[in-house]
Amino acid sequence: MVSIVNEISLLHFKNYLEKKFQFSKRIICIYGKNGCGKTTILDAIHYLCFTKSYFLHVDSQCVTNGQQGMRIHGIITREKQNEINCILRENGKKEFSLNGELYAQFSKHIGRFPCVFITPDDTLLITEGSEVRRKFLDSMISQTNSKYLDQLIQYSKCLQQRNALLKQWSTSIEKDFSLLSIYSKKLHELGTSIFQIRKEFCEVFIEHVNRIYTLLCNEQELIQVQYSSQLEHDSLLNMLDRYIDKDIYSQRTNYGIHKDDLVFTLNTMPLKQVASQGQRKSFLFSLKLAQFQIIKAITNNSPILLLDDIFEKLDQERSFKLIDYLLDEECQVFITDTHEERLKQAFLGHDDEVEYLDLSVTI
Repeated sequence: MVSIVNEISLLHFKNYLEKKFQFSKRIICIYGKNGCGKTTILDAIHYLCFTKSYFLHVDSQCVTNGQQGMRIHGIITREKQNEINCILRENGKKEFSLNGELYAQFSKHIGRFPCVFITPDDTLLITEGSEVRRKFLDSMISQTNSKYLDQLIQYSKCLQQRNALLKQWSTSIEKDFSLLSIYSKKLHELGTSIFQIRKEFCEVFIEHVNRIYTLLCNEQELIQVQYSSQLEHDSLLNMLDRYIDKDIYSQRTNYGIHKDDLVFTLNTMPLKQVASQGQRKSFLFSLKLAQFQIIKAITNNSPILLLDDIFEKLDQERSFKLIDYLLDEECQVFITDTHEERLKQAFLGHDDEVEYLDLSVTI
């Protein structure tokens, strides 16, 4: 199956006061100067798929300056036309609906219309700490496994409760170890299941990354992605019991799947230290396109691809290989660029599949 975005309407969303876009082709090329709203269109599509912005954690930050509340409406076809609405009320209340039915839990929408976003900000996957990479991993798995997302939410709540109890003990003489034990057992149960799902998922995901990197680069480089977890060496319950004094002293839980990471290396060296700019970009594309492939394989539903400013700092050879890859895939692709001619040259001869959206005019 292929998800196709037919239409989006924006009201008070970022730099759009009110705007409607309709799309009729498989590949949508959006061009215009920086700040004209190209990335905003991609983020609106991400909102319709994930119930939230790709870039901002607080919904109110997406509201146009001087306005109160916002609305994103979209029509996405997957077997049938689906109408999606996201409304942020003036009082800060957020509503999300599919075909007129309001969600009681936004998490139930995740995975219905999978999408993969590729942006220059993705370099944070290489340069930043483990939390960024865990979120990336969780986002992938959550689009293929609703049980995983439910467990992840439960684990996060239990972790917050356990940490709150540990912090409370710092100012309390009495300590309720029976309550701590309940939290520890629950973390062990949920964490063990999450660990197994992540481990099995990563085994397949890593194969996709290696294959796609070789395809894009044709270079004899040893790229490795390794899933790292404390649970590989001991059970979570054993670690929580053995290191309870450390947790009490630090007032937080030091062991669990919330410490997991993805380790990236190039020729056995940390990738962020030795990779060139081109190698980093190719590796990031490999990660994201592997995400696309594994979601497609598991769900039999091709994700929508959102590619923001992808040609910057990418040499011509890598650009051509990436375009060939996109043309071979059966999915809808949105691509932004500041250069009209660069986009048209990239898709020369494919006019039947491509439409161009010019945002050089004032919003």
